[in-house]
Amino acid sequence: MVIGVIVMLECIPRKAIDHTVGKINPAKTCQPLGAMYAALGINRCLPHSHGSQGCCAYHRMALTRHFREQVLASSSSFTEGASVFGGAANLKTSIKNIFEIYNPDIIAVHTTCLSETIGDDLSTIIKQSEVPEGKVVIHANTPSYQGSHITGFSNMCRGIVSYLAESDGTQKKNRVNIIPGFVNPGDVREIRRIVEEMGVESVIFPDTSGVLDAPLTSRYEQYPDGGSRVEDIRDSGNSKLTLSLGSFASDAAASLLQEKCGVPGIPLKLPIGLKATDALIMALKEAFGVAVPRSLEIERGQVIDTLIDTHHHYQGRTVAVFGDPDTVIALTEFLLTMGMVPKYIITGTPGSLFEKQIWEMLAEVGLTDCRVKADADLLDLQLWIRESPVDLLIGTTHGKYIARAEDIPLVRVGFPIFDRAVHPLMPIVGYRGCLRLIEQISNTLLERRDRDSTDEDFELVL
Repeated sequence: MVIGVIVMLECIPRKAIDHTVGKINPAKTCQPLGAMYAALGINRCLPHSHGSQGCCAYHRMALTRHFREQVLASSSSFTEGASVFGGAANLKTSIKNIFEIYNPDIIAVHTTCLSETIGDDLSTIIKQSEVPEGKVVIHANTPSYQGSHITGFSNMCRGIVSYLAESDGTQKKNRVNIIPGFVNPGDVREIRRIVEEMGVESVIFPDTSGVLDAPLTSRYEQYPDGGSRVEDIRDSGNSKLTLSLGSFASDAAASLLQEKCGVPGIPLKLPIGLKATDALIMALKEAFGVAVPRSLEIERGQVIDTLIDTHHHYQGRTVAVFGDPDTVIALTEFLLTMGMVPKYIITGTPGSLFEKQIWEMLAEVGLTDCRVKADADLLDLQLWIRESPVDLLIGTTHGKYIARAEDIPLVRVGFPIFDRAVHPLMPIVGYRGCLRLIEQISNTLLERRDRDSTDEDFELVL
């Protein structure tokens, strides 16, 4: 399979071609995977795939390969009968068996292509199911043939708010809700640390920290201690403010929380890079009247100092960026701060907002000779690179074949990363995340310079 992919990439024509039917090398995966990941961010939750076993197995496998942690989920196990007559009976039986055998506190059901095509009414089916007292079943519609895994994550976050968030009608608590978007557990931990450093109480959901980065102990726990607790999510309707980090993954849930419970929301970029992290900290400072602690000022100063110390490694270098829209938008802003030139910028998730936000940032610095595309194909990206190369490629594992075929160094950022270790634990958000990104980009370019140096130019210091 790998050999076949490499051969295919090397046989691609040198000039750009128009292809309007389907995707050849998609820069995304399907909605249910994102919904499953969001569900894993709830404490003692078992995600449930309403479809065939194969769909559930694929999504579990993809998450397991990225996080290198066992991902548990159940399935309605569709057969030919369910495909023809509907999956209501399968789901009712599944809910009953899951609570009896696995005893989660909550089941989060997401749909697949098959159940969406059949038209199963999940709200009605869930109401007709046997749900033990004190237990909860929620759902999100996630047709695989629309959107991407980011769309599915957003839909499940909206489902969480729809089923769980409540307001008691009293004065709002001096607390912030954080919807962190599709980020790694290490990023969630860093976001929480920043909020705690600011001295602000928070409810973060979904929270995959402590679930997909749980420590190794001497005892197996089907449901680790991590994740957002149901009672905290319910009480999120009584918070003073919601910060949604990333418009594609988080804004829909924040909007529903405002509509349902009257909690005002502030949309922000993912706090990747200097400006986006500043925006998160200033939003907390202004909303809660707190001072920015000296510790965060020191971290920010270290980022500024490092940018000055290392700018000659990457200043003016051209880069191609691909991945999830919220990640790419914030990352592009940081690359511009670093003085790099984002020449090609794509995401596999559809949405005109992506192109609009990217072009606004490029226009601010006078860059017009760039290519930006949402709902894009990695084939598009490779054809652009073949037409006019770049110095660096930034994106997921799926860029490694392009990097090899075009002899361009790759910095791995985002989801999925299957071929390198420890990424899910190491944050790219916040000021600490800035330092990590600078390190990765600088050292990757220096390694390429070392590789290409002649003997007389190969030095200890570059």
